[in-house]
Amino acid sequence: MPRPQRIEYENAFYHVMNRGRGRKFIFHDENYFHAFLDTLSEVHIRFDCIIHAYCLMGNHYHLLIETPHANLSRIMRHINGVYTQRYNRLKKTDGPLFRGRFKAILVDKDEYIMQLTRYIHRNPIDMKKPLVENLSEYQWSSYPAYINKVKPEKWLYRNFTYDVLGHRSKYKAYEQFVLQGNDSEIEKIYSRSNLPGIIGATEFKTWVYDKLLSKVSSEEKTRIIKPPLTMKPIIKIIANFYGQNIDEITQVAAGRTSEFEARKVAMYLCQELSGKYLKDIAKYFNLSHIGSVSYNTSTIRRKRHENKKFGKKIDKIIKLIHEQVT
Repeated sequence: MPRPQRIEYENAFYHVMNRGRGRKFIFHDENYFHAFLDTLSEVHIRFDCIIHAYCLMGNHYHLLIETPHANLSRIMRHINGVYTQRYNRLKKTDGPLFRGRFKAILVDKDEYIMQLTRYIHRNPIDMKKPLVENLSEYQWSSYPAYINKVKPEKWLYRNFTYDVLGHRSKYKAYEQFVLQGNDSEIEKIYSRSNLPGIIGATEFKTWVYDKLLSKVSSEEKTRIIKPPLTMKPIIKIIANFYGQNIDEITQVAAGRTSEFEARKVAMYLCQELSGKYLKDIAKYFNLSHIGSVSYNTSTIRRKRHENKKFGKKIDKIIKLIHEQVT
């Protein structure tokens, strides 16, 4: 399945994460932590980005970044590239440091800024073996600055979060908010093996789908906004759309014509939206050869581009999947 493009626009908010290759440590002592914080200071000055929160863990990091100039990819190229150079100099080694492409979740700031800063700041204690007993003791996070226990980095911007919090005693109120623990929705989102591309209210996701990605195909929109989906809910929606039941679509029936559209569309959208290999799709649809899947999906793909009416039907089905599958 193609790798989704980044969603970049002015004043967007992102929760950005990356991890060391093979889950190896990217921070070994305070020299490494300081080298990373220096890198954040540089991108703030050079690219005019706004860093709302951060938490540096042993083998990964979390950042909450705002991009006034729609330049997240450039910012992250500098952070990961320059820090890798600094790491290699400190460690006297060479080669890549991170596991690959960074993960960036577009955030609906009006609805989720508080929950995201809390999630980021709670990382040191929300572990099987917490790094500290008291969260304020973890110095490689912006949390101590948020509760006024330490002087904040010059580039750390806290006021937006405080404004959303809307409390006169902002330091104490934020501390109490964080120590309450993450809400169930955030826990559910971040417990998934595949994270979504967007965290936001329905209206925000609809705006991204209809306006921001208006020139992108329906398949690509769903890949960008949703995590890779499982095949069962995709097939269920297609079955409902065509007035079929799931078994009719997934089972090979004697005498079935080669023009059974619902089954072919289901294979096509499972390939496009689930990220499954052809062998997995073949098994799910009770086929003995992946060639049958490849033939059916290529047939639908070609018809989708040649027949506008059929293409609109596929768009409608994908929109239903986008709206109904969480």
